[in-house]
Amino acid sequence: MEIINFNNSHSVLNQYMAEIRDIQYQQNRLLFRHNMERIGEIMAYEISKTLPYCKKEIPTVLGTATTDVPCADIVLGTIFRAGLPFHQGFMHVYDKAGAAFVSAYREYTDNSHTSIAVHVEYLAAPSMEKKTLIIADPMLATGESMELAYNAFLSKGTPRHIHVACVIASPEGIEHVKNLFPQDNTTLWCAAIDDSLNEHKYIVPGLGDAGDLCYGEKI
Repeated sequence: MEIINFNNSHSVLNQYMAEIRDIQYQQNRLLFRHNMERIGEIMAYEISKTLPYCKKEIPTVLGTATTDVPCADIVLGTIFRAGLPFHQGFMHVYDKAGAAFVSAYREYTDNSHTSIAVHVEYLAAPSMEKKTLIIADPMLATGESMELAYNAFLSKGTPRHIHVACVIASPEGIEHVKNLFPQDNTTLWCAAIDDSLNEHKYIVPGLGDAGDLCYGEKI
């Protein structure tokens, strides 16, 4: 499995990452969601460089232009609710792609909030058979919600290639994905890879709960 960590290079993506981590910047949900979208757009552009391309002739008012255009059949998948702004950034770039949604949420199973279970309640997706599947989920922490989403999407067919895109990943989450996804046709894209998980299974230093920062605290 190929792993791309954008934090190892310099780009404007680093500015957006600095802002969404900043506890002062996070007070404005609109700006936080907007930066999630922009990070998604940048990742979508980078992923586009790896897609198969076909030549296409375009009629103009003065003649015919020939250009290479992506010819992959793309499905963009995400996990409710934190993934929605990140997913929307990908939709801005791949506006002809199909969309797949799965609802997965974590629930602490002990009073100390150190053990979690992840549940899936909803799936809406087109066929995945022989398509390019991009799963956009901002926080790859334990990898358990990614596993359940992946298995849910597989119920709709086997993709030709899988791109797992996340804003921040933990080493534990990456290891989980490496053990789960097929090695020969999966690429993992990370805006940053952080140090570890804390006892509550949140990424450190991370940014907190992405869903709450996008839409407000839940009860």
